[in-house]
Amino acid sequence: MSAMNRHLTAAAVFVATSGPALAAPGAFFSLANTNFVKTIGFILFVGVLVYFRVPSLIGGMLDKRAVQIRADLDEARSLREEAQKVLASYERKAREAGEQAERIVSHAREEALLAAEEAKSALAVSLKRRLAAADDQIASAEKSAMREVRDRAVQVAVAAAGDAIAQAMSAAEAGALIEASIKEVDAKLH
Repeated sequence: MSAMNRHLTAAAVFVATSGPALAAPGAFFSLANTNFVKTIGFILFVGVLVYFRVPSLIGGMLDKRAVQIRADLDEARSLREEAQKVLASYERKAREAGEQAERIVSHAREEALLAAEEAKSALAVSLKRRLAAADDQIASAEKSAMREVRDRAVQVAVAAAGDAIAQAMSAAEAGALIEASIKEVDAKLH
C-alpha cells in the first residue's frame, strides 16, 4: 500500500470515528473522555494493521483466491466441454447401435421368412413323395390281391373241374384228363 493510500485510510478512519466523539459533552482531547480513548485505540489498531501490511496481505490472499477460483472455473469449463464431447460420442454410439440392432432384426425377419418358405416347399415335396409312396403301395397291394384272387380262382376251378371230371369219367380217363388240364393251366399261368 502506498503512503498516500495510508494517509487517506487514516483520515477516513478518523473522520468516520470522530463524528460521534466530537458530539460528546466536555473536552474531547482528554483521557477522561471515553470516546477519545476509543478513537485513539481504534486509530492505533488501524495503524498496527497498516504497519504490518495486513491490508496488502489480505489483498494478496484475495488475489490468490481469485486466481484459484478462476483456475477452478477454467478447469470446470474444460471438464464440462469434455463431458459434452463424451456425451455426444456416447449418443452417437447409441444411435449407431440402435441402427445396427434394427438392421439385425430386419435381417433376422427376412431369414425367418425365407426359412418358412423353404420349410413350406420342403413340406410340400415331402407330402408329394409320401403320397406317391402310398399310391405305389396301394397299386402293389391291388396287384398282389388280384394275383391272389386269380390264383385262388384257378385253384378252385381246377379242384371243381377235377371233381366234376372224376364223377363223370372213369379212373383212367380222369387221370389222363387231369394231367392234360394241369399242363394247360401250368402253361397259361407261367
